[in-house]
Amino acid sequence: MGIDVLSVGDIVTDAFIKLIDDQAKVTKDDNGKWITMPFGVKIPFDHVEVLEAVGNAANASVSFARLGLKSALHANVGGDQFGRDILLALDKNKVDTRLMKINPGKISNYHYVLWYKDERTILIKHEDYTYHWPHLRPDEMPKWIYFSSISKNAEKFHDELADWLERHSEVKLAFQPGTFQIEMGARRLAKLYAQTEVLAVNREEAVLVTGGDYKDINGLFDKLHALGPKIVVISDGPDGAYASDGVRRLAMPIYPDPSPPYERTGAGDAFTSTFVAALIHGSDIEGALQWGPINSMSVVQHVGAQKGLLTQAQLNNLLKQSPKTYRAKPLT
Repeated sequence: MGIDVLSVGDIVTDAFIKLIDDQAKVTKDDNGKWITMPFGVKIPFDHVEVLEAVGNAANASVSFARLGLKSALHANVGGDQFGRDILLALDKNKVDTRLMKINPGKISNYHYVLWYKDERTILIKHEDYTYHWPHLRPDEMPKWIYFSSISKNAEKFHDELADWLERHSEVKLAFQPGTFQIEMGARRLAKLYAQTEVLAVNREEAVLVTGGDYKDINGLFDKLHALGPKIVVISDGPDGAYASDGVRRLAMPIYPDPSPPYERTGAGDAFTSTFVAALIHGSDIEGALQWGPINSMSVVQHVGAQKGLLTQAQLNNLLKQSPKTYRAKPLT
């Protein structure tokens, strides 16, 4: 079986610990927002929900499968029960696992999520895996690669991927850089950016990548396109999203929430993967912008990044029901 899109990045099990509203509070200072709780005491919590096989690339792989594409994932797991549970969860979601790397004697990534009201703080620890780009047989060759957040241990992996893409120019790259990849800098990853078909960042990340002006969205597009990507998508939280294909630049509002967000994890992954899926299905950037926010809206109505992911039929049905204001407009 061929692969439409191979997602690449780290994978993890998340344990969501739902905090009781009156057992914590949020404070704010010049350094940002902080969740505070009493120190040195026992604090009751509401409940725990354990979600296997999550993370930026894993969430995208499930989104692609849900949207009718032949989706595979390349990520590292340990040779432990958590790793076996991750593989089982991917199988259940119809994600091809033949390119997953199992590391005997090592443990799988396991994170803890402090879930307070509709936001979350994630306690993370990336296990020390050895990263190498896999050898792909002809039947494993993807049409697209979706590359996202990965460990600091994987710096040379980026060079291997860039070299492979140079030899396989028929494969398109969608790049949703994670924290470490943004910290590496655009100069260090120049070869990868130059081979990117679709680059997806939020507005704050666009500033970090380019050093541009937060208020100048067109200037950010100019600087991001200058790195090489043919299509650039900039998400902007409640203000919607913007996309540019080098010719047209469009602004898109969010899809109206049917009720207040329940939990926001994975909204960005849902938006970006759905945007890319629409392109793979043949849409232009306007059609892709119409799809993306709908899946984000659905995801934040549930716990975690995958439960609310829609099928193509469900997404199109919601698009038909959208208000007249839900339309892409030229960016001025």
